[in-house]
Amino acid sequence: MWLGVDYYPEQWDISLIDEDMDNILELGCNVIRIGEFSWHLMEKREGEYDFSFFDSVIAKAKKKGLRVIMGTPTATIPAWLANKHPSILSEFEGGMKRTFGGRHVYCFNSPKMYEYSEKIITELAQHYKDEKSIIAWQIDNEFGHEGSDMCYCAQCRDAFRSFLSKKFNGDIDSLNDTYGTTFWSQEYNSFDEIPTPTATITTHNPALRLDWERFRSKSIVDFSDFQVDLIKKIIPDAVVFHDFPGGGLTKHVDYSRLAGKYDVAAYNNYPVWGGQREPLPPSEIAFGLDYIRGLKGENFWITEAIMGAQGHDITGYSPRPGQAVMWSYQGFAHGCDSLMYFRYRGAVKGAEQFCYGILDADNVKRRKFFEVQRCFADVTKYKDALEKPVQSKVAIVYDYDSLAAFRIQGQSYMLRCPDEMAKLHKYFYGRNISVDVIPSSADISKYSLVITPQMIIHKPEFFEKVREFVQSGKTAVITYRTSVKDTDNNLVFKKAIPLDYSDFAGVTVVETESLQEGQKFPVVGEGEMAGRRGSGTIFRDMLAVSDAEVLFRYGDMFYEDFAAVTRKKQGDGEIYYIGCGLDEDTEKCIFDKIAADCALEGEVTEKGVEVCYRGDGDSRVRIVMNHNGHEASYGERQLAPYECYIEALNP
Repeated sequence: MWLGVDYYPEQWDISLIDEDMDNILELGCNVIRIGEFSWHLMEKREGEYDFSFFDSVIAKAKKKGLRVIMGTPTATIPAWLANKHPSILSEFEGGMKRTFGGRHVYCFNSPKMYEYSEKIITELAQHYKDEKSIIAWQIDNEFGHEGSDMCYCAQCRDAFRSFLSKKFNGDIDSLNDTYGTTFWSQEYNSFDEIPTPTATITTHNPALRLDWERFRSKSIVDFSDFQVDLIKKIIPDAVVFHDFPGGGLTKHVDYSRLAGKYDVAAYNNYPVWGGQREPLPPSEIAFGLDYIRGLKGENFWITEAIMGAQGHDITGYSPRPGQAVMWSYQGFAHGCDSLMYFRYRGAVKGAEQFCYGILDADNVKRRKFFEVQRCFADVTKYKDALEKPVQSKVAIVYDYDSLAAFRIQGQSYMLRCPDEMAKLHKYFYGRNISVDVIPSSADISKYSLVITPQMIIHKPEFFEKVREFVQSGKTAVITYRTSVKDTDNNLVFKKAIPLDYSDFAGVTVVETESLQEGQKFPVVGEGEMAGRRGSGTIFRDMLAVSDAEVLFRYGDMFYEDFAAVTRKKQGDGEIYYIGCGLDEDTEKCIFDKIAADCALEGEVTEKGVEVCYRGDGDSRVRIVMNHNGHEASYGERQLAPYECYIEALNP
């Protein structure tokens, strides 16, 4: 278990380093994270590599008994490099270069970026290859964050054309046929005629745009894999990871693919950021943690946990006493087994002056310092339990291509796929039932219940996994907008939807409609749901039923012959189709039934009180968190606002 701080000694007078490290030890830390934004410090002029500053920092850390996480510095290129090779700089849509001065301003398809990154990473890794105090290497910083996942420069245009040529084996006629470019006279005579999908009148071809999304993802994955391979070639036993930002399901990169080569996934956990009036709801924080855990299906690290208010230009909400530590406990509850706080001390210069740390700029130890100290002392006692894997019986499955397809064609002003996933996750969170949020490439066989919301791109291999899963006696839930399009983002001629699922689920979608704000329709229960009435919104599929059981039917006169929610037995298993966005009470009654049938053991607690269990046998623990800004109770224990605790459970 690694417990530490994000330390930026280069931003302070070096005379502070002994005092800083003594304070870091006093906090209970065993590691510091350094170097991620220091390219210029390592290479002030081209080819003049100087790691002496970090040599001295590492030497001090070793003397004090601290270990080190070293970052590759590629997230912030030096000014001399941007000036010498402006082609490195990425471009906004419309052709305007991103100006040197921020971060993440490089193009992932820049040959010069690869060239100079290879040089600095090779020199850095060679220099520290025998340094045993370095326990892990961080690749870059927050790939795809803050819009850096998009670039529209000529390098990206040419690389996109090469990507398409490779996909279609150099056959432009095959591309034309696949994309249906006869529509709007979009036929291409060569790959050199293909545009990047920047602004046009109406919209670009949906198949082209999906391939652009895949290309954007591949561009970042390739650059990440390139860095991992460089380090592993020089230091074969290196632990290599990346610090993912929040909002992964909205990025133009598949984080589950990025995580493939990492030894561990890491997360920068910001329940609140500048400009937010208040923190994210606790269920949404939990959803983000479960998503990060699902990238590799393993425990993860938190590399940036906050203690103070955060913001670049707008100062954010300041976590209340105990609240930020409570978020750290929530991280451990959901699979974190190592944690670093961002940051040791708040900056006095630069863009992050209002990202407050454990210490503020006045350098005085106050409440935040002692809260971190108590947190680290507490979790260390339960190291064995917190390093055990999280066991979940429920999985919510996402698919990068499907998420991209909805970015391309939203179909409903009200539909936000990540929000719908979070809403489904919230049902289980509210009952303290653990959920894995996993990519469609993951193994689903170990779960009792799998939910696949809005997986619009049909993938036959995933359908086979679901079919085998259900026929083995498990339960699957699919929703409206499932398997509507093929892998090229096209509708399929003479095929009923949901593709392949139609016979398996016993339903066919014969009509659809999108709803807007304020529009609703009634749904009426049948069979065991008889007597229940509810409402739907967002989107609905009108379901013609062949051999499924109808649980809810549409209650408006025009569509009362169509089902809204169905269930079909398949051997000892079941498959549900939820054909519309449902009100919370109706969704609850459906999932109450599913949870009971799947023997999902939950625990009902007072609103805002979360309880999780980690470990097994002699090392099993319970983590209790009061997310409320007021007193609450758990069992016989009264909880102060934002109180949290861990307790060992006897086997």
